[in-house]
Amino acid sequence: MMGELPKDQGTLFYDFCLETFVPEDHLLRRIDRFLDFEPLRQHLAPFYSSIGRPSVDPELMIRMLIVGYCYGIRSERQLCEDVHYHLAYRHFCRLGLEGKVPDHSTFTKNRYGRFRDSDVFRRLFETVVRRCMEEALIGAEGFAVDASLIRADASGLSSVAGDQSVDWADPEQAARPIRDYIAALDEVTHEATHETQDGVAGKPPSRISLTDPQARWTAATRDRPFFGYSTNYLVDVKAGIILDVEATPAYRPDEVNSTRTMIDRVKETFDIKPKHLIGDTAYGSGPLLDWLVNKRHIQPHIPVWEKGERSDGTFSRSDFAFDPAADSYTCAGGKQLMRYQRRFKKPRTGVTKANTINYRASQHDCEGCPLKARCCPNTPSRKVTRSVYEPARDVARAIAKTAAYQQSREDRKKVEMLFAHLKEPLKLRRLRLRGLSGAHFEFILAAIVQNLRRLAMWRGTGPPVHSQVVPAG
Repeated sequence: MMGELPKDQGTLFYDFCLETFVPEDHLLRRIDRFLDFEPLRQHLAPFYSSIGRPSVDPELMIRMLIVGYCYGIRSERQLCEDVHYHLAYRHFCRLGLEGKVPDHSTFTKNRYGRFRDSDVFRRLFETVVRRCMEEALIGAEGFAVDASLIRADASGLSSVAGDQSVDWADPEQAARPIRDYIAALDEVTHEATHETQDGVAGKPPSRISLTDPQARWTAATRDRPFFGYSTNYLVDVKAGIILDVEATPAYRPDEVNSTRTMIDRVKETFDIKPKHLIGDTAYGSGPLLDWLVNKRHIQPHIPVWEKGERSDGTFSRSDFAFDPAADSYTCAGGKQLMRYQRRFKKPRTGVTKANTINYRASQHDCEGCPLKARCCPNTPSRKVTRSVYEPARDVARAIAKTAAYQQSREDRKKVEMLFAHLKEPLKLRRLRLRGLSGAHFEFILAAIVQNLRRLAMWRGTGPPVHSQVVPAG
């Protein structure tokens, strides 16, 4: 017999418990047991007035944002609607059935106010990482570093050439991303520390966006050039936990330089330092390898960025043997290439602006050499360039021949997997917010959610537990 919905008057009273409608193994339930907002409340207290009308609970806003980033809800208007009618979202946000969902404009007001001034999401990120340490998900043996490009909320049509002067008149009336850009320009001009991978001055951007000037014009992908930012991850390879995240413009030297910032910040915050660092060839520049080997005593499991190999059949730099004691190279013909061909009364370093040293053979030795056609067929004598960071590069080359290095190549895939998860389930392929501060806000929230999901996957069983986080010693 065909069933039919009852058409009489509905029940006047219901016995309804929200707790029973959300499954015990629901993702948000498993995440909830690792969240402790009491330290954040204490941190945010000075940013609220002691008098006046009570504000929206900051814990409620943070919980709603976690829901949005966990399920790829990119619009805050849509997030407010979804939390309003979704029982599991209401349960996670402690709203019950009758709790009022805040207006979407509340997030904007707090994002550029209390949340930005207090850096509350950096505090939340560190709290989650400490919880990962308590759950023994961090090994502190090997870290992996990498960056991924995310499109900025800026169109190439609203831009000018990089060498074209722009009148950013009246910065007080300008939009927030432009005010942040002007402040960053003043800071860079004052510090004058912008360098490339070789330690020399970086080149200016080819185009500047008029809506988000801090975004960088890049053609690093196979698609059309676009304005973008890079999210930089420092990941512990034991369980794929993100230890630090840094937002930079989509510019390779900035991505590489952020590695120093993240490693030092992790050491200062959590008192942990890796025995080895894993990265791709982009991180194999001389200055970074020297910093890792000689200043931080970290083994670089990184391919060396080689520029001395030749493809025309002539001898490459690796075909010359270097003698540290004599400070010279020896060629295949047994002749020496010296830094200087004569002595100077006033000592010279011989270091060029590119932080290299040139070693030259004498023209007399090269003229009668039977190997000249395979060595320097177009020049009177051979010159070999050596980086001042070559000792650190040699350390990286030696490590690349070990079995541990081959395992590191496999471990590096954990970072790439995190980026794939960032862009697909979390749907962070294009930023909603503008400016470097907006990119930082979105990147760190996404990293928080990824770590919470990893915690839920590895340790998310049992009833909710709110334990006091103890800093790592």
